[in-house]
Amino acid sequence: MAHTVGQVAKMAGVTVRTLHHYDEIGLLSPGGRSSTGYRRYDDADLERLQHIRYYRELGFPLEEIAAILDDPASDLAAHLRRQHELLTVRVGRLQEMVTAIEFAMEASKLNIPLTPQERFEVFGGFDPDAHAEEAEQRWGGTEAYRESNRRVSGYSKDDWLRNKAENEDWARRFVEVISSGVAADSPAAMELAEEHRQLIGRWFYECSYEIHTGLADMYVADERFTAYFEKIRPGAAAYLSEAIHANAITRA
Repeated sequence: MAHTVGQVAKMAGVTVRTLHHYDEIGLLSPGGRSSTGYRRYDDADLERLQHIRYYRELGFPLEEIAAILDDPASDLAAHLRRQHELLTVRVGRLQEMVTAIEFAMEASKLNIPLTPQERFEVFGGFDPDAHAEEAEQRWGGTEAYRESNRRVSGYSKDDWLRNKAENEDWARRFVEVISSGVAADSPAAMELAEEHRQLIGRWFYECSYEIHTGLADMYVADERFTAYFEKIRPGAAAYLSEAIHANAITRA
């Protein structure tokens, strides 16, 4: 099936001018032309454009991309393997940078005299402001965000250690309930869901049932939250989400 330059630009997320430029420099010349001379791109052209986009995302200059794609010794599988390897390395590096930046942000925000080792020990992989930040983004919870910032700005190392201990105690009992085989809408599970809501309210901001169920949805929809709870126990994110919703229906 042949596609117009406008259709290809829309599908690939590039401009028509970019496609014209690729054609002019011989990087991507369309496989056909209409009777009136307009460019027509076939499936092979789209496949080549896909690889061009991958390599451009990785920072390769256009001249080098052309040389790679026109190398007779390379094939589709080789390109995909190369791109996968390069992207995997890049993702790992970016994740390291994100972690370092988040660490620096937290250290600056909390203003507590800890060594890097102590900071990691205190947080244990838990971001104290994650709930408040997500609440502001999703519900415009400006007051909750301000309240959370106000509270955490005054917390000491001992405060964070107590917070960590409370969360670990809750997680231990939560795992026991899941392991017992009771349903997520059982009284035991809902009680822990309520305690979870109160923990947020005690340490960060007033967590209404509406906000709590919104968080519950993100625990299964947002991989960052899911990963945190899955470390506690496989299936914990979905179980807690269901328990929170059941608890809200029962108590709200």
